[in-house]
Amino acid sequence: MSCSSGDFKALVLQYIPLGSLEVCLHSGGHHLNLFQRLDIMIDVACAPQYLHHGSSETIVYCDLKPCNVLLDENVTAYISDFGIAKILVGLNSSTLTATLGTTGYIAP
Repeated sequence: MSCSSGDFKALVLQYIPLGSLEVCLHSGGHHLNLFQRLDIMIDVACAPQYLHHGSSETIVYCDLKPCNVLLDENVTAYISDFGIAKILVGLNSSTLTATLGTTGYIAP
């Protein structure tokens, strides 16, 4: 949701009280049971599927990692940080030789 009038512009987002998945997994402050972890995995797996096939433009998300997965009060996962996401236009495809996203792991 966006708010703007004159010189004031703001982007208003949903409140995410649990923070990132990384914090929940490694801080010890919030324990995730097996069913919550499975729900998070399903949410995270559905996000790229929607980005690739659920809209008129294909979006390639390039930085999926635990600190970019946010959890709300119902432990519903949301993908954040689309700073290096790419929109694919048309039927053209190309090969990318540069590394995008966080270094340390590159999917096969």
